[in-house]
Amino acid sequence: MKLSYTIPKIEKELVEKCLRDDRAAQRELFLKYKDAMYTILLRMLSDQEEATDALQDTFISVFRGLRSFKFNSTLGAWIKTITVRTGIDKQRKLNRLRLDPIDNIPEEPVIWPEGMTGDALEKAISDLSDGYRAIFVLIEVEGYSHKEASEMLGISVGTSKSQLHYAKRALRNTLDGQQYA
Repeated sequence: MKLSYTIPKIEKELVEKCLRDDRAAQRELFLKYKDAMYTILLRMLSDQEEATDALQDTFISVFRGLRSFKFNSTLGAWIKTITVRTGIDKQRKLNRLRLDPIDNIPEEPVIWPEGMTGDALEKAISDLSDGYRAIFVLIEVEGYSHKEASEMLGISVGTSKSQLHYAKRALRNTLDGQQYA
């Protein structure tokens, strides 16, 4: 059964105005989504300058591809997909995305230290290796499935699971030794 999505009228009008090269509408679309997309890219790339460059690339792709947007999902979800793919491409271009295939790793829940702050977790995530960070952000932060993440990254589902396992272990090791007030 295919789920249908009814696009809000205001979103459809915004897309239509952008397609007519209405600069005010294009600016509105950019301003509406730039912060959320920048956050995703910063988590993926762990570098402000690289995230800013990737954000520009994202919105170039958004505006070039807007005619292909079929209103099968929210505009934000469509832009998020472009953002994630741009982040992955950027990591590959920088030769920083290495994902080692290891299968049959059991999934285990992460129990975070008591009193841990969001800032401490963000810092620990940014300190992960690029491959671990990519998988962790895609699955644990952005909510993609292992199947979706593996397709985006061109890896097996088993490799996705193993990378997430090791990313969680690395986070646990980083966070276990810290004190939280």
